[in-house]
Amino acid sequence: MRMRPLRHLTRSRSSQRSKAFFAHEHLYYLLLPGGCPSHTLDRMNFFSTIRLVIRTLLARKGRSALTILGIVIGVAGVIIIIALGAGAQSLVLGQVTKLGTNLLSVQPGKSNENGPPAQLFGIVVTSLTIEDANALRDRARVPHAVAVMAGASGSGTVIWQNSQIDTNFVATEASYPEVVTVEMRAGRFFSQQEDGGNANVVVLGSTVADELFASSGADPIGQVIKVKGASQLEAGGIPMRVIGVVSPRGSAFFQNQDDQIFLPLEIGQKQLLGIHYLQFVNLKVDSADNINQTISDATAVLMQQHHIKREVDADFTIRNQADAVNILSTVTDALKLFLTAMAAIALVVGGIGILNIMLVTVAERTREIGLRKAVGASNAAVRNQFLLEAGTLTSLGGLIGIVFGVAVSYLVSLLMNYIGYDWAFVISISSVLLAVGVSILTGVIFGLYPAFKAARLNPIDALRYE
Repeated sequence: MRMRPLRHLTRSRSSQRSKAFFAHEHLYYLLLPGGCPSHTLDRMNFFSTIRLVIRTLLARKGRSALTILGIVIGVAGVIIIIALGAGAQSLVLGQVTKLGTNLLSVQPGKSNENGPPAQLFGIVVTSLTIEDANALRDRARVPHAVAVMAGASGSGTVIWQNSQIDTNFVATEASYPEVVTVEMRAGRFFSQQEDGGNANVVVLGSTVADELFASSGADPIGQVIKVKGASQLEAGGIPMRVIGVVSPRGSAFFQNQDDQIFLPLEIGQKQLLGIHYLQFVNLKVDSADNINQTISDATAVLMQQHHIKREVDADFTIRNQADAVNILSTVTDALKLFLTAMAAIALVVGGIGILNIMLVTVAERTREIGLRKAVGASNAAVRNQFLLEAGTLTSLGGLIGIVFGVAVSYLVSLLMNYIGYDWAFVISISSVLLAVGVSILTGVIFGLYPAFKAARLNPIDALRYE
């Protein structure tokens, strides 16, 4: 039998023993005859330590990936939540701009200061009339109201030839474009004479016009359509001539402003809805500085109209459009805070995962640590290596989380804009810095205990560890 030379056996056994004890090639060569002096362990440069840490992490790819995943989810969650909050706030402000600025809305029924009007609960209140709207037009009594518009709304069906679509209608006055921001794509809005004379004219939203006439290629202006209310199931509808098409306006307060039609007030009130009262009166104020004064003036006028002496007995509600914005902003802020807390919990879970992995790593590499300390490595050198491993995991997780969070935020903004909402893509520097800082801090905090535990190991006990 052929025998292997002794030097080959010695080298083979030495290689197997060293690789079993150590995960680091650096230490393997350190212990060979003629290797590096032991005191150089404390003087390893930063890049050498990084290389050592990377080799350790690559030796445990699956474990490192799962550890990083918790940090990725937490950091990405922080960025996505802050970006979504900023996008939602920009959406709300954009919708306010679409409807117009410096607006007041008078609605029938009393509600508390922060609650919704009674009609939103399905309660029918008939206290608001056209006489109230006319009183609010008196500039001597409400001097800062530059335009007033009364109205009512409902749902109905629009018919043209063989096309039939369900939509919403707004029965309003000729002053509507003066109060609400409206641009015409074609034709015009109905005049005061047409409004007062109950002319059978109608203005279409862009979506309604496209669904009715786009397939046939007909020009909507001058066409006669039929409009019937939701309660007029058996009626043939009211014939109305199209005189205008409104330019696309998108959504405002989560309602499609293009999927509706506009017609004179009395036709909508009496012929489609069968009512004699108003559902709302909107006022445009000349300046934001005069909003509160106008609310006081309008309140005084309506209390006199309704013969009410005390404000607590008022049967109407006046709301500033800015109040609605503040309520929505409060909701979005609270939601953003709640989701940020959820993301913070994910970061804590990721940190606990790092703590667990590092403790397991210390246990697995006890003999390696003991041998390093036996040949001269200081407690600081061992501690710094394990801290650097934890910091590398969290930093890498933070970078991946930032990229993932920005990508998801961008995709959400694209989706929201595709749906029709003016959703801004906002990534603040503060959110990125916060995510990076939190990820690094997580690594330091949850890596300290394992690092100090490794540094305090007794080299003799560590070498005897099985």
